[in-house]
Amino acid sequence: MNNQPLPPDGFDRSAAITRSLLGYGVIAGPIYLVVGVILGIVRDGFDFSQHALSLLMLGDFGWIQKLNIIVVGLMVIAAATGFARALRGSRIASWAARLVGGYGACLIASGIFPPDPMAGFPDESSSEDGTVSGVLHLAFGAIGFLVLAIAAIMIARWCTGRGETRLALYSRLSALVIVAGFLAGAALATETPGVLALWIAVVAGWAWLATTSIHLYRTIPHPDAHRRRAAA
Repeated sequence: MNNQPLPPDGFDRSAAITRSLLGYGVIAGPIYLVVGVILGIVRDGFDFSQHALSLLMLGDFGWIQKLNIIVVGLMVIAAATGFARALRGSRIASWAARLVGGYGACLIASGIFPPDPMAGFPDESSSEDGTVSGVLHLAFGAIGFLVLAIAAIMIARWCTGRGETRLALYSRLSALVIVAGFLAGAALATETPGVLALWIAVVAGWAWLATTSIHLYRTIPHPDAHRRRAAA
């Protein structure tokens, strides 16, 4: 997808940059989940069956989870830039790249505005009345899940046009799981089934981003492809 002429040294810097940016889409999800799970294990009172990872932004060491969300959001925006570079020439796919970037921006905003205490965390506390910060956290979370699901649907259309039926089907299923999981999680926020549904939506979203980033990565020629062919 890179039609720019190679520089004198033959190294395709544009391809190298695009591949590097797409790599952030692969590692963002695992970093978010690993850091969140470790914090959830070491934080007193945190229960994975009742509490969403975002609640770790509250109380002791809450700044670590805030930083985790913001840094991962920046990684998603970097991956979205990689999407845009890899998908040049396709209007639908270009919009998908913008929406992935929007998801990253929503993550950053969610990291800036922490949620309200819920289900006895932290310190056995709960918030009866939603604060502005808590409402904004939920709003950005909802928008983020929605735009990521729409991005997956657009990528599915792009894949269908290229005859890549497996990724198209996977993207559509991922969009369905993301939306359904978030809606169930929002409706049953304080119950175990709701927390589980939210976990499924989060993991499905990260898995789709990683899978699609890897797929696009493979469409970009290796920066030293010409030298590899010559050596062979």
